[in-house]
Amino acid sequence: MRITLIGSGNVATHLAAAFKNAGHRLVQVYSPNMQNAAMLGYHVGASAIDNLKDISAETDIFIIAVKDDAINEIVPQLSPYKKLIAHTSGAVDLQSLLNFTAEAGVFYPLQTFSKTKELNFWEVPMCIEGATEEITGQLEELARTISNNVYRVNSAQRKILHLSAVFACNFTNHLYAVAETLLKEHDMSFDMLRPLILETADKIKVHPPAVVQTGPAIRKDERTMQAHLQMLEGKDELQQIYLLLSQDIIKNGNTGNRDS
Repeated sequence: MRITLIGSGNVATHLAAAFKNAGHRLVQVYSPNMQNAAMLGYHVGASAIDNLKDISAETDIFIIAVKDDAINEIVPQLSPYKKLIAHTSGAVDLQSLLNFTAEAGVFYPLQTFSKTKELNFWEVPMCIEGATEEITGQLEELARTISNNVYRVNSAQRKILHLSAVFACNFTNHLYAVAETLLKEHDMSFDMLRPLILETADKIKVHPPAVVQTGPAIRKDERTMQAHLQMLEGKDELQQIYLLLSQDIIKNGNTGNRDS
C-alpha cells in the first residue's frame, strides 16, 4: 500500500520501519517539526512535510500517529482527500473520525515504543477497527503484513484494553522509578532489583498474575507492612500508594502465593 504517516514520534517511527520492511511505500511523513519529519522520511524513503496543506493525494491511507488531543484537529484537514484515515490511539474512539469522514478506522499497536530501542514488530498485538466490514478487512490485511497478532477490537473494548495497559505498563514502570529512588537514597543500586523484576515478568508468561502474587500483603503480614509504612514517614503519597495497593492485594488475593 501507499501510506502517509501523520506524526514522527515513537509509534510513527516503529510503524514506518515495519511498513518499509514489509514492502509498502511510505509516501510522506508529516510533523510540525520539519527536522523530525525529514529524519524519519530519510530512513524510510518518504518525503517530509511540516504543513498539512502540502499533503499529497497520491496515497491509499493516512495513518495518524500523534497525541490524542491533536487527532480532531488533523482529521478535518485530511478528510477532503476522500482516502482511508486511521488513527493509532488506544483511547480515542472511532466516532472521532466518523464525525469528519466515512472512510475511518483504527490501527492500534499495543506496545510501548522508544525510537532508540528496536523490537520485533511481528510480536506486537495490532488492534483493528473499521467503519465498515470492508475497511476492517483492509486494515486487517495491512496489519497482517507487519504482525502475527492481529485482533478485531471495537472502541469500547479498546478503551478497556488501553486502561489495562496503563496499569500493567505505565503504573508499573512508575513504581520501578519509585523503587529506584528509595534505593538511591540509601546508596544502593537498582541493578539489585532487576533479576526480581525479570523473574516476576517471566512467571506471568504462563500463569495468571493473581496466582503468582507474592509479598507481605498476600501473606497478611501486618508487622512487616507496618514497618514499611514507618520507613515511608514523611513520604505521604508513597504511604498512600503502599496502603492502597496492599489493601487491594489483600482484598483480591485469595489465589496468591502466601509462602513467598
